[in-house]
Amino acid sequence: MPTLKPRSNLWIECGGQVVLSKWRVRLLEAIQETGSINAAAERVGVSYHRAWEKLDEMEKGLGVQLVERQVGGARGGGTRLTATGREYVARFKRFERGFDDVITGHFEQAFGDR
Repeated sequence: MPTLKPRSNLWIECGGQVVLSKWRVRLLEAIQETGSINAAAERVGVSYHRAWEKLDEMEKGLGVQLVERQVGGARGGGTRLTATGREYVARFKRFERGFDDVITGHFEQAFGDR
């Protein structure tokens, strides 16, 4: 018999729109780590356009600026999270902490005999 494994997804909505999710937070973290939306998009496996679209959805939905963009210049520009962006990432991480453990516990109660 194949091994069963629980899977779940967690997100936060505002006004019926997804504003934060595990994937979106990974995108924000990748932007902070790489200093680039393009490099972050590549890291999480989506097009630049898709990453930009999701970033725009998050900022509009939350009503805050999550990233600071610097255009060109001697250092070539770049993108980094604002203090607010870093705070939303930290809050989401606190929110999701332990979630997988709860799901696993419920799964074991329901399917532990399989």
